[in-house]
Amino acid sequence: MLRRWPAKRGIDLCDPQVNPRCDAQHGLPANGSLRLLSFNIQVGISTQRYHHYLTRSWQHLLPHAGRNGNLQRIGDLLGDFDLVALQEVDGGSLRSGYLNQVEHLAHLGAFPYWYQQLNRNMGHLAQHSNGVLSRYRPSLLEDHPLPGPPGRGAMLLRLGEGPDAIAVVMMHLALGARTRTRQLAYIRELLSDYRHRVLMGDMNTHASDLLEHSPLRDLGLWAPQIEATFPSWQPKRCLDHILLSPTLSLERCEVLPVSISDHLPVAVQIRLPSSLSGPATPMLIKP
Repeated sequence: MLRRWPAKRGIDLCDPQVNPRCDAQHGLPANGSLRLLSFNIQVGISTQRYHHYLTRSWQHLLPHAGRNGNLQRIGDLLGDFDLVALQEVDGGSLRSGYLNQVEHLAHLGAFPYWYQQLNRNMGHLAQHSNGVLSRYRPSLLEDHPLPGPPGRGAMLLRLGEGPDAIAVVMMHLALGARTRTRQLAYIRELLSDYRHRVLMGDMNTHASDLLEHSPLRDLGLWAPQIEATFPSWQPKRCLDHILLSPTLSLERCEVLPVSISDHLPVAVQIRLPSSLSGPATPMLIKP
């Protein structure tokens, strides 16, 4: 069972779930590189044209045969990464065949740690969620409902300890600019005590808005990615981002050309601070 501690200032401090089918890693990558992916998977629905939003809208409510195949394709993709932020994931309802998609993708990608953030609970109809998959045990994991109408959330995950610990915030922000500004102000406060920062997710706006005209503007973040991510079949807008603090060195960045969802996934590889690099010790977790 997921263990929870009493909330502080409305924060839910959590343990990640553990996948018993693979080895858990203690520490961080020995080679000093961390591979990150952010992906809005649209609950496993494949959208390839605008009219599919209408003709395939029933798939947001009911199960369909192609969803498992799409999840398998996503799982195959995730295997190349160390830390994954998922948006628009179903936590186990009628439309997903009562399958917790976060847990399922953790098994498909052989991730030792996973966590589902339930943001909108519609009972048997839908379990709207964000998810995180990690090869390395976080030293801290916090679940944060975001300001504004219910249904949006962020997760703060910390890797490492001490002054060089990396704070990773994973989010799915609101469509409206005013609500999004409130949410970013909240996220800005979460990051105030950290030097190394990573922000990942579907942020529903362009990087220039985030970096120059939002509460994040004084953090000195930068956006290495320039390719558009939405819609996946003819990308025109860059809505999905992995933002980095200047203290983290970029080794690689790309938008992956995989038409599984209506968004394209964003991937980066970063160099960890030298004090965090070291041997990652496998620990066998038995069922």
